[in-house]
Amino acid sequence: MIHNEEKLLQRIRSGDDEAFARLMEQYADQVYALVVRIIQQREDAEELTQDVFIKAYEQMESFSGRSSFATWLYRIAYNCAISHTRRHRVPHLSIDEGRIAAVSDEDIEQMEGDLSDHNIDALTEAIEQLNAEERALVTLFYYEQRPIAECAEIIRQSESNTKVRLHRIRKKLYLLITHSKDETEQ
Repeated sequence: MIHNEEKLLQRIRSGDDEAFARLMEQYADQVYALVVRIIQQREDAEELTQDVFIKAYEQMESFSGRSSFATWLYRIAYNCAISHTRRHRVPHLSIDEGRIAAVSDEDIEQMEGDLSDHNIDALTEAIEQLNAEERALVTLFYYEQRPIAECAEIIRQSESNTKVRLHRIRKKLYLLITHSKDETEQ
């Protein structure tokens, strides 16, 4: 943990609300970005982001320092956002497991190597069609560039399971993008 952040956390535990406001400023954009990508609703994401910081403040004593503060905060944000999507039954696209398994690693690598502007738009649209937990993992690993170990800790999965899930998500994105291309070419 960064030394300055450790001091800030000590001040917060001592009741310094100004220190907590500084910590909120430091993480507000990242927490909001994670929440909005998971729930896909800007207005609700703003409110949920506030809820995340309220929970973090209320649970500050439970932060033990075994993980980084950012990981701990992301876990709270992830849990809040996933709970929100479960309560609101946000629909997502389901793809047959056989189709996912049939996608080869070469297909994925070729698609990733061919990320033109059109494909970037198709990728963005495909990510929006994933379920909330998949969008969260994509956000943490690709957008926030968190290491696998940290992603696993945030979503409370093993590292190997997290790697498998990311690989499966890449296959799913391939199918969504190629399906999108097929529709635009017709």
